[in-house]
Amino acid sequence: MAGEKFGLLASALAALALVGCAAMGTGDSSGAALDGVGPTAAKRFEAVRHSPPALRAFLYRMPKGADLHSHLTGAVYAETYLRLAAAQGLCFETGTKFLVLPTKAAPCGDTTGSPRPAAGVVIADPTLYPVALDALSTRDALPLSGYSLHDQFFSTFGRFAAADGAVGDLLAEVVDRAGRQGEQHIELMVSFQTRTAAGIGKSQPWTDDLPAMADRLIAAGLADVIPQARADIDAAESWMRSLLGCGTPAAKPGCAVSVRYLQQVSRTQGPGAVFAATLFNALLAVQEPRVVGLNFVAPEDNPTALADYDRHMRMIAETRRRFPGTNVALHAGELTLGLVPPEELRNHIRKAVEIAGATRIGHGVDLMLEDDPRGLLRGMAARKVAVEINLTSNDLILGVAGKEHPFPLYRVAGVPTVIATDDEGVSRIDLTHELQRAVTEFGLGYADLVGLARASLEHSFLPGGSLWEEGCGTAASDACRAVLERSEKARVQWRLEEALRRFEREVGEGKV
Repeated sequence: MAGEKFGLLASALAALALVGCAAMGTGDSSGAALDGVGPTAAKRFEAVRHSPPALRAFLYRMPKGADLHSHLTGAVYAETYLRLAAAQGLCFETGTKFLVLPTKAAPCGDTTGSPRPAAGVVIADPTLYPVALDALSTRDALPLSGYSLHDQFFSTFGRFAAADGAVGDLLAEVVDRAGRQGEQHIELMVSFQTRTAAGIGKSQPWTDDLPAMADRLIAAGLADVIPQARADIDAAESWMRSLLGCGTPAAKPGCAVSVRYLQQVSRTQGPGAVFAATLFNALLAVQEPRVVGLNFVAPEDNPTALADYDRHMRMIAETRRRFPGTNVALHAGELTLGLVPPEELRNHIRKAVEIAGATRIGHGVDLMLEDDPRGLLRGMAARKVAVEINLTSNDLILGVAGKEHPFPLYRVAGVPTVIATDDEGVSRIDLTHELQRAVTEFGLGYADLVGLARASLEHSFLPGGSLWEEGCGTAASDACRAVLERSEKARVQWRLEEALRRFEREVGEGKV
């Protein structure tokens, strides 16, 4: 086993010598020339970039880094939820378009207007089936008077919630889709036992003395919930591996993907619930290495989310003071003019970075509507705060796309950027689709795409030092060998570099 390990390290170091560890520098994905960008693949990319079908096929095969902004329940397609609902004996309520549990008062029936058996919707009703698919996603959604695409997007989560408890099934779909597209790593937003933690918060009288409130919440038993959360993760991953055939000759591509979790906090709850869930998620991350951080979720324009925004940032700051190693990625700036009053657009990104200490920002769309946006950009670039760009989501929810999107402004300012999916099932997309949008809307080249892939791993919350640390310049470097020995992040980064070199060969052989 020791010899096998040494052989793997030697191969890794040889790959590094070809790639050149100085290529990444600060982890920026600005599109500057990068060592290790295959000329054959770059030439093929230019040949297909103006043919959408050929470009899609090329990008699907191209190795990718990480999807760092993905909500597990939103990443699952509506077809899967209907299949799970049928297996669980759920109903589809035709009026509200919710998946619901049958009750004595409202059993699944066949009469018009009553809840319909989900199995019947899936199998037997050609009229109701597409209605259900549309209700559980943004498929064919059109903005109607009084009901926007923004509202349709967020309404889907409540509609399929009755079927989203089969976490292992959800993981199997999402992780295998990632593997089939050549993704090396994925960080999924999840909620293992956060409802229980929030319940503890609701049971305690609230005070804005956050240190005292934190003491009270922790004393009320937040740590007691951790064993069940870890058991839930174990069970979900065990079922996922079983479905994917991991460890067998029939293993599916998802088995090769590195998976970690960001625990969610719903920002639309009362302050006790929000603070308790935040503290619990940090406590869980201390004891459970598969949990690598936390994020606040739900519509940023929700009245409670807006009214409590400053308080939420202080809650995160207090949590980080108690648990200094807590990784924080925050939805911030998922707003635009017209969705909220202009006064609400002035400082959400800045407060997420400067008060809450977020090292990744999700969306960041209202950048230029913030106070002193140029100063904000300089500060984010200096701190290397990465922005998770979700192009289709921003288009659907906010109506912001193309020249209206700040993606190029971040890149020009030297702020690290990564491309992510947000909710690929609800949006009916995948990561390949988002990369294709980035190419067609912003003129990215192959070197840009390689830079984005590398940046996504550089700014992941995987433990350990970066492959691109000083000392990784030659195959004989003891420092580089030490990085690979101790760092999971470096090993996943090496895997991407190996995949890029293999892709270059395959393009040259006419296989792509």
